[in-house]
Amino acid sequence: MSARTHIFDLDTLRLTAGEGRRLSLEVPVQGFSFGGQRYQPVPARATVTLEVSRMTHGGYALRLRLETALEGPCMRCLEPASPTISVDVREVDQPGGGEELTSPYMDGAVLDLAAWAHDALALALPAQIVCRDECAGLCPLCGERLDDAGPEHRHERAPDPRWGKLRELKFE
Repeated sequence: MSARTHIFDLDTLRLTAGEGRRLSLEVPVQGFSFGGQRYQPVPARATVTLEVSRMTHGGYALRLRLETALEGPCMRCLEPASPTISVDVREVDQPGGGEELTSPYMDGAVLDLAAWAHDALALALPAQIVCRDECAGLCPLCGERLDDAGPEHRHERAPDPRWGKLRELKFE
């Protein structure tokens, strides 16, 4: 069974330099507003694998892995979509190592696991969340779902407005 947490004190592991541990934890993951729509992770608590290694001069090397589904509307046809998003990210927190070696999720030895999981999931989102890769979307003229409409779905082409004055000519 996984421990439930949103922050984790790495000092409780009592790691020495070069030593590491792999933990399975349940972390609450917040929903997202993406493309003007709301997406919720399912389940609301994701099971994550956290790998922690103590570095030689203090500090930690961290790896976070998780997989979760998001539920919300398809960005093409607005039908329900629930893609599975996989995350595999790393952080390094080395005291005195400068900005590149300082993790924004660490405060001393306390890791904000929920914030890290949320941000990593947000960065792993695809450009569009769709119900399926082949989704044709909605017709731009009538709004009908093109997957349901079939190949016979057509609209009469509107006349080019640039030629409108010529249509007004009367030849007698």
